[in-house]
Amino acid sequence: MSVETGAALPRAREIHGPAAYGGGWRRFWHLTWLIAVTDYRLTYFGSVLGYLWALMRPLLLFGVLYVVFSKFLRFGDTIQYYRDLLLINIVLYTFFSEATGNAVRSVVNRESLVRKMHFPRMVIPLSVVVTSMLNLAANLVAVLVFILIDGVKPRWTWLLIPVVLLLLVAFTAGIAMILSALYVSYRDVQPIWAVFTQLIFYGTPILYVIDTVPSQLQKVLMANPLAALLEQTRKWLIDSGAPGFVQAAGGFPWWLIPVVILVFVCTFGLWLFNHEAPRIAERL
Repeated sequence: MSVETGAALPRAREIHGPAAYGGGWRRFWHLTWLIAVTDYRLTYFGSVLGYLWALMRPLLLFGVLYVVFSKFLRFGDTIQYYRDLLLINIVLYTFFSEATGNAVRSVVNRESLVRKMHFPRMVIPLSVVVTSMLNLAANLVAVLVFILIDGVKPRWTWLLIPVVLLLLVAFTAGIAMILSALYVSYRDVQPIWAVFTQLIFYGTPILYVIDTVPSQLQKVLMANPLAALLEQTRKWLIDSGAPGFVQAAGGFPWWLIPVVILVFVCTFGLWLFNHEAPRIAERL
């Protein structure tokens, strides 16, 4: 069969794989919730204590740190409601470290699903975050009971805590999307992030409060969005006399730094994962 010399051949174009989104938002959130709940149930399937492990892990860490820093080193003697503050900080940080740590390999661990099914790829890292949110919800109930027993008086600012939690979840989701997208091509991401989580733990006011840090370092530490969220939680939940994140950051314009970083992480995470999603299957 001959081809006419004057006939124009169609231009070759790149065909992308499934996108990060797709199939409608209702389907997107349904898949996210379904995978998250399934993983949550499988995590504790067959264990004797079952779902209690979600509560036991941060409580055991809290117990060890509280004994060391409060009883032996006498570190928390000058900090009001130190044990309550330490507990809530550990619970919130555990959510962050657990969600981001599990998200690193999440896309690779779902390789068979990525290759064989057409579905929104962003469901994978987000479902990891939602699974950790289920653990966080159980832990926060225990924290609330603990601080009430310890004598912390309820205040109207407790109603503002969901704002902090929402920002924490958004920041965590942004990090999770970045890590899961990068790990597909760069397997060094996992050990690097393991080191970073340790640095973040000690560089964030979890074991201490920001007003015990030398003033020249406070602005540096408060550039971390996690530090800003924990300090604001301290003021709204535990100690109304504590500095909020705006005061702790040094006022305007310094308080804009953690806000800008948080917004950048969320925006960049969405962009990067959406950009990499069509190429994930061919790179696995």
